[in-house]
Amino acid sequence: MEVLSSRVPRIPAGSPRLWRPRRVVITHSAMAWAHGREIAARAASLGSDVVELPGDRVVLPKAADKRTAYKDAKSTLAVVVAPAGKRRLQPIPPSADWRFDLAEGCHAHCQYCYLAGSLAGAPITRVYANVGEILDDLAAYVGQGSVTSVSQARSQEGTTFEASCYADPLGVEHLTGSLAEAVRFFGAWEAPVQLRFTTKFDGVEPLLGLAHARRVRVRMSVNAAPLIRFEGGTSPLAARLAALGRLARDGYRVGLTVAPIQPVDGWREAYTALFAQAAAELEGIPDLDLTAELITHRFTPKSKAVLQAWYPGTALDLDEDSRSRKLTKFGSTKFVYPAALMRDMREALSTMIGRELPSARILYWT
Repeated sequence: MEVLSSRVPRIPAGSPRLWRPRRVVITHSAMAWAHGREIAARAASLGSDVVELPGDRVVLPKAADKRTAYKDAKSTLAVVVAPAGKRRLQPIPPSADWRFDLAEGCHAHCQYCYLAGSLAGAPITRVYANVGEILDDLAAYVGQGSVTSVSQARSQEGTTFEASCYADPLGVEHLTGSLAEAVRFFGAWEAPVQLRFTTKFDGVEPLLGLAHARRVRVRMSVNAAPLIRFEGGTSPLAARLAALGRLARDGYRVGLTVAPIQPVDGWREAYTALFAQAAAELEGIPDLDLTAELITHRFTPKSKAVLQAWYPGTALDLDEDSRSRKLTKFGSTKFVYPAALMRDMREALSTMIGRELPSARILYWT
């Protein structure tokens, strides 16, 4: 295996928080793509140890214990090629018609991470070298779908493509450049389409000034201040909202993904403060196109077990006795808030948004 390493460049004070993976592995197939080689070069310039694998299998060295294994995986970036099966799009209601992936996994440490129950194996962040192939596959899905493509209320969005189902692509954009490629692609695509992604990071500078043609909606994942402490390794809430304002001033359609909503002590005051803070950042922006997506906290027995192994001693409320048991569309169990509490929270947050952000369209509550 060839190991590449490089010096760590100076990052100016005040710059967005950028992830520096300790170790980057790039598969043999990914090295055949210019985009893959560029990712490896960027990582090396930030000081990561870059390892070129002789094949396409990504395996971490065996760790002494589960906690060490988690830390090793979370500090590793894998540059791989998305095979044809990964490029077949899947529906992603209620967010969008289709999901496609520029990456899979996340390096942050959110103690309520929904990926804990969704992705198998070690929590390595994988990014795809064959972005051109991934984007070229999207055209076959235009005009199809079960969300915006058939919705009168959201028909102006066209066919929607969600890029952040299994990753936070902005969190690795300084390494990949993949989001900028996608924005340029959608900006030049003369069709009723929209690229969508959500993020907990504020490094939006690579996206500013791109010819997006308003076919891109960027949503900031936000939550009430008492809950941000569960989102380790992400950008501060104030920085996220300021970044959303910069995007809106650059003409992007923007949104708030409020998630996961939880009825913590003082939740009414905390969520009111959140929406007031967002309103202050977005005030006076011309042609503001703002949406809100409201997602309550839920968990499965599998995700609970994984999260408690990753974050032993977490203060996150995972009490099954205080929840209602529901079945997912796949027949598995999930725990959600009781119906009366859900109605109370939905009414309260909808009222807050109407008061603080009257131009915002609430797309869904779940």
